[in-house]
Amino acid sequence: MISPNQLTVLRMAFVPVMIVLITYGYVGWALIVFLCAGLTDMLDGLIARKWGQKTMLGTFLDPIADKVLLVSSFAVLTFGSLDLAVRIPLWLTIAVISRDLLLVLSVLVFSLTIGLRVFPPSLLGKATTVAQLLLVMMVLIGNSVGWPLPGLDLLIYVVLVLTLASGVHYMVQGMKVIAGESAASS
Repeated sequence: MISPNQLTVLRMAFVPVMIVLITYGYVGWALIVFLCAGLTDMLDGLIARKWGQKTMLGTFLDPIADKVLLVSSFAVLTFGSLDLAVRIPLWLTIAVISRDLLLVLSVLVFSLTIGLRVFPPSLLGKATTVAQLLLVMMVLIGNSVGWPLPGLDLLIYVVLVLTLASGVHYMVQGMKVIAGESAASS
């Protein structure tokens, strides 16, 4: 039986394939690869929970795989040099990548100063990831058919609001952790 960590690594391996397919104009195939990556994400969590295969490595790898998939997708679907009918706005890509960089740097600082910590995703963070994945999927479908799907503009703003709100939420949670550590060491 395949392990959840193997599925997570497979999801990361799908990313360069998807990027190459988009770059060379095979957006329909890129959509299929993206959907396969989403399937591995769903399956790794299901297998880990159902068969008790949760690992510390998986706890770190899974969100990294999600970030690699999303950041890469947002970046390539924003490029003006590619012949795409539908794009993700540059300002949204900057917001998404900035939030993710801020979160990764914060976790790194916490790990170096306080010690290794696991920060489980919040409901708001999960909703943000789902909305971002849905946006990438809609943009890929839009590029496959040659026009934007209905509701795309609304989803772009929903993704922006969720991205900003979850970024603020995680920063507040981080400050609480720091405050708790400061109180405990006093």
